[in-house]
Amino acid sequence: MNDVVGALQKAGLEVRADAGTLGMYASDASLYRIPPLAVVRPRHVDEVAAALAVARATGVPLTSRGAGTSVAGNAVGRGIVLDFSRHLNRVLSVDPDARTAVVEPGTVHAVLQKAVTRHGVRFGPDPSTHPRCTIGGMIGNNACGSRSLAYGRTSDNVAGLEVLTAAGEHVDTTQPAGPLVTDLDAVIKRHLATARTEFDRFGRQVSGYAVQHLLPERFDLTQALVGSEGTLAVITQATVKLVVDAPVRVVVVLGFRDIVAAGEAAPAVVAHGPTSCEGLDSRLIDVLVARRGPAAVPPPRGGAWLFVELAGDDLGEVESRARRLAADGIGEEALVVTDPLVQAQLWRIREDGAGLAGRAPSDRPAWPGWEDAAVPPQRLGAYLARFDELVASYKLTSAPFGHFGDGCMHVRLDFPLGEPGGTKVLRDFLTDAAKLVGEFGGSLSGEHGDGRARSELLPHMYSADAIALFAAIKHAFDPGNLLNPGVLVDPDPVDADVRPAGRFPLKSLAMAYPHDGGDLAQAVHRCTGVGKCRADNSAAGGVMCPSYLATREEKDSTRGRARVLQEVVRGELTWSDPSVHDALDLCLSCKGCASDCPTGIDMATYKSEVLHQTYKKKLRPRSHYTLGRLPFWARLAGWTPRLANLGMRLPGIGGLLLWLAGVDKRRTVPAFARRPFRRTFRPEAGGKPVVLFADSFSDAFSPEAAMATVRVLRAAGYEPRLPSGAVCCGLTWITTGQLDAAKKILTRTVAALAPDARAGIPIVGIEPSCTAVLRSDIHELLPGDEDAAAVAGSVHTLAELLTQTPGWTPPDLSGVEIVAQPHCHHHAVLGWKTDADLLKATGAQVRRLAGCCGLAGNFGVEIGHYEVSVAVAEHQLLPALDAAPDAVVLADGFSCRTQVADLRDRPAVHLAQLLDR
Repeated sequence: MNDVVGALQKAGLEVRADAGTLGMYASDASLYRIPPLAVVRPRHVDEVAAALAVARATGVPLTSRGAGTSVAGNAVGRGIVLDFSRHLNRVLSVDPDARTAVVEPGTVHAVLQKAVTRHGVRFGPDPSTHPRCTIGGMIGNNACGSRSLAYGRTSDNVAGLEVLTAAGEHVDTTQPAGPLVTDLDAVIKRHLATARTEFDRFGRQVSGYAVQHLLPERFDLTQALVGSEGTLAVITQATVKLVVDAPVRVVVVLGFRDIVAAGEAAPAVVAHGPTSCEGLDSRLIDVLVARRGPAAVPPPRGGAWLFVELAGDDLGEVESRARRLAADGIGEEALVVTDPLVQAQLWRIREDGAGLAGRAPSDRPAWPGWEDAAVPPQRLGAYLARFDELVASYKLTSAPFGHFGDGCMHVRLDFPLGEPGGTKVLRDFLTDAAKLVGEFGGSLSGEHGDGRARSELLPHMYSADAIALFAAIKHAFDPGNLLNPGVLVDPDPVDADVRPAGRFPLKSLAMAYPHDGGDLAQAVHRCTGVGKCRADNSAAGGVMCPSYLATREEKDSTRGRARVLQEVVRGELTWSDPSVHDALDLCLSCKGCASDCPTGIDMATYKSEVLHQTYKKKLRPRSHYTLGRLPFWARLAGWTPRLANLGMRLPGIGGLLLWLAGVDKRRTVPAFARRPFRRTFRPEAGGKPVVLFADSFSDAFSPEAAMATVRVLRAAGYEPRLPSGAVCCGLTWITTGQLDAAKKILTRTVAALAPDARAGIPIVGIEPSCTAVLRSDIHELLPGDEDAAAVAGSVHTLAELLTQTPGWTPPDLSGVEIVAQPHCHHHAVLGWKTDADLLKATGAQVRRLAGCCGLAGNFGVEIGHYEVSVAVAEHQLLPALDAAPDAVVLADGFSCRTQVADLRDRPAVHLAQLLDR
């Protein structure tokens, strides 16, 4: 492999050789064994040709990420991956009159939509992965999405392609000529009867090649290449068609007794002319409720549902159609939704389906392999019934969902890959499932492609002559079998590269992982590679994943880190391996993934575990002894705060102290308060008792926020009191992996708080991150501790307590403009909706920011993190501050307020200070 990397570098290419973190370039790496890859990031088309030339010269296979297929399930052995995520990802031109756009293959779907919607048009196909899937990848797999009833497949929306063949020949598919066309014509003539009878039988027949587009009477090389999964050519440019979107949408949710009844009803629903008809099973909703609590929009009663969207130009006409559908008696109960916000909440459930399905109803990991089979829509109900029987016969569980109007079902299954013989179960099931689809005249894949998971099974769907036809087409394009070998033609066995997850019980784990049976291996294998962490989730108020948005490096995404940790739990990497720490270094421990990742990954917890295991009884980085034990140093400084502040300001000495503490010299360190809050607070008589959890940051650095909290609580009829003795949540010890010490600190804190918690006295936190520790991390560190559970159940945010207080009304803040930066832990663990509702009741004009502020406790001040910290702030926070120079900045998190002061020299206030105005 070193020879290949050397040849690529000699050709002037940007190469990343991934040896210890291979899975980061394959979304199905949790299932498949990925050999070493040389990842090339071509900056222009000539570099694509240069990479192809190296592949030809060395005989090493090549695939493309975002330009014909993703590596998911299709990883080439010891090969070259063209990764277009950093380059060749532009929208080159938009022609609104012709309704076309020219894009490079790495262009993300959402980026294209943003570029064209300002012209009143859009790209039709809309997969649930639209915030991160690429147009090249959609072309490679012939993706469809939820609204294919209205807009069709990707193949229906591509006008032309520019590609490079394995031989390095540039081909414009709108003007095909030369030996390639002659060879293809000869191939089709030899298999003419098969080409005319076995293909294009129904809309979602995606498996294999689109042979129908090579017939002499309808020859279209563009359409023939769509769905070829990167096995025939490398896409370098695409001209896509655009559509005009209907301005009015109404959603009808129909409830059914079970998924079979929903499937049977889909054709009757399609007769009403919807743009979308999506099916969901109660088993999927159960997973959602377990992860996020009861749905904000309860669906109609039933065990399965169809989400049906109707669209048009006139609201009255569309509503009338929706009412007729609802009254048609198709389902047991119907809900008509006209509110766009409620519609968006419903569609989010559907969009998160792939991630939610990563956890089976059995609460075991659910694996890819049989993901998107499709059958003619009129046979879907019968197929679903038989499929459920097949799943049960293998003692597996599933939660199906999908594009029921098109007859396409998505599912993942809890194959027992950790058990002896688990791989055989996988193979046997896939074989029987393929036979079942063939029996129903269906397609192994309805939009994801066949890849390594299903290509071997194509003979259960196609005749021997059709399989020979595929081979002949592949030979005409790629006689050397260079591009993505082992897929579609001469396929690898479905179980050839399966890497069983296994049971890898790691001894002496510090965290409890209660949602994964104490098994870190199960926890990190929650990641199914759907890649939501690679998207900008800020439009939906999301946080995940700030480091990836700053660097655009796969290793800095939640998925990339999960892949590395999967190699740790398999014993392929050690805790202290440099690649492990390189992947985790830029994790801000924001916990955004804990709420935003549909599979429930909690990278902040995993990072703490890695640091704990790596440095247990060993010398730690110096920042762990300083920033990681900041509450301890703050208490010491609290006795002589002026002397401590003077030391930090003295020329030479201050800089040396910062360096010794591991703090970047470009940071301004907050001053210690002249008098800590604990020594300022004086209890008063009267009022309902409430315990104020005065954290170390509020006590030592921001006593004004704590005092404002006291005044607001007293005005609401409460009398705050402090716990006996100093209490601390241990957050800085947790984030730096000093978990033995964190447990001791939390144990002392629980002992101080438990009597009040058991007496029913509420505990109110000031700092969101510390409050979140008492609400959530406490279960990880002190599992089974009844006192800890009592404390966790008694913890409230200020907004939660106030809004539950009879007779309390918020102040009138009409006319006040507020830029609100929710703390990441507030968003992920505590939930910010209560705060949002409270602010709305004040009458203030509030702009809520999404994403992380970038400081994230220790992270942003540590040496080596400054640039990324600022880049994260530049994503949402800083532009919002610059756009509203006179607005009140609301930030409950001490880190957030510090970042605002450091980067924009503006004051920011805690919610208590805002209410205390």
